[in-house]
Amino acid sequence: MRITIEHSLALRFDDGSPVRAASGIAPFGDGWLVAQDDATHAAWQRPSGITAVRLFPPVEGHDVFSPEAGTKPLKPDLEATVPVPTDRGPAVLALGSGSSPRRRRAALVTLGPDGPEAAVADLAALYDAVGEVLAIPAAEVNLEGACVVGPVLRWFNRGNLAAGVPSGSVDVDLRLLLGLFGPGGDHDAAVAAVVATMGEPRLYDLGTVEGVGLTVSDAVTLPDGRILVSASAEDTPNAIDDGPVVGAALALIDDRTVVANAALPLFEGRVAKVEGLALREVSASGAAVLAVVDDDDPAIPSAQHHLLVDWG
Repeated sequence: MRITIEHSLALRFDDGSPVRAASGIAPFGDGWLVAQDDATHAAWQRPSGITAVRLFPPVEGHDVFSPEAGTKPLKPDLEATVPVPTDRGPAVLALGSGSSPRRRRAALVTLGPDGPEAAVADLAALYDAVGEVLAIPAAEVNLEGACVVGPVLRWFNRGNLAAGVPSGSVDVDLRLLLGLFGPGGDHDAAVAAVVATMGEPRLYDLGTVEGVGLTVSDAVTLPDGRILVSASAEDTPNAIDDGPVVGAALALIDDRTVVANAALPLFEGRVAKVEGLALREVSASGAAVLAVVDDDDPAIPSAQHHLLVDWG
């Protein structure tokens, strides 16, 4: 497999402020919705510019979060951003990582007559169940990627080989999951119905870079059913703290098997920590892909790379 960076863009809102910590990207309306993992709002990238879309209410009065301000523990930590079908048309599901109790919410974003609308659901019990299916402690739950495979959402736990946790995924009934964002009803019973649909987990070996394990950061489903994932080798002891990223790659997965992979090219001499993927075009031999990068620095506008991926 070969990867080429066709061109790149530094993402900024129309007011000049940077799009922070881009962690997911999905088609939305006439453009793309980019999640920020340290903010309550996403960035809607359209031909006319980039505007903010609120996903969550402020958290204790804050809309952006950082270690320097002492607010990092409050952030929603949106990590997986997935296009999904709904009875209101195409929508985007933005999911928290689940790596702490405050990071176990999700937003379903639809496009109404007056613009984007977000419905929020508390999925704490669902995150607990994912950890149980993967047989990992709650402290190692870190769901960073997801894609739709037929009737299910395939939800990827990043993993941390230093802690003995490989990348893995669980399948969740998509129809029942989206039903959690509707009004009324018995929420606990509805979550229990979703949990009951989970099957056996899939585990993935993506290799290592300089002794640090490559672990999944996002995923997109190809028309033939295979899945293209991004992965990074981040030297960190746990699911919350950032660490140096020594390598990044894309991998092609067929069910449980990694059939091809390739290192991502360096960008401006640095490893590109790709955390979000979206498809632009797909052919039998490859794909044109949008990838967004989280540099773990709120002052740096997130990079968006237009990638050409050739798997022959």
